[in-house]
Amino acid sequence: MKLPNDPIILEMLPEFIDTWLDDLTTLFPALVAAKNSQDLYRMGHTIKGSCAQFGLDEVSLLGIELMTYAKAEQWDKAMALRTKIQAAILEVKKYLETM
Repeated sequence: MKLPNDPIILEMLPEFIDTWLDDLTTLFPALVAAKNSQDLYRMGHTIKGSCAQFGLDEVSLLGIELMTYAKAEQWDKAMALRTKIQAAILEVKKYLETM
């Protein structure tokens, strides 16, 4: 993890983290349950890009993996990946709390 030096971005990061944790808890399982591969792919793409902007490269790579599972409609793998994404984001949250 290489957080940006920009104080404005660092100020936004906690809210960004909380929003993703909420989406992973509510929206993600709903998309999988509905077998909505298009919106799940879009979510993976957004994770990839937005996390990269915040220096969260590990989470960004998980977004790419999610895009692959969504495109292939591999729902079980997508749900398993959700746990990894949540854990990675929680790790960032804990790190921020120590700053």
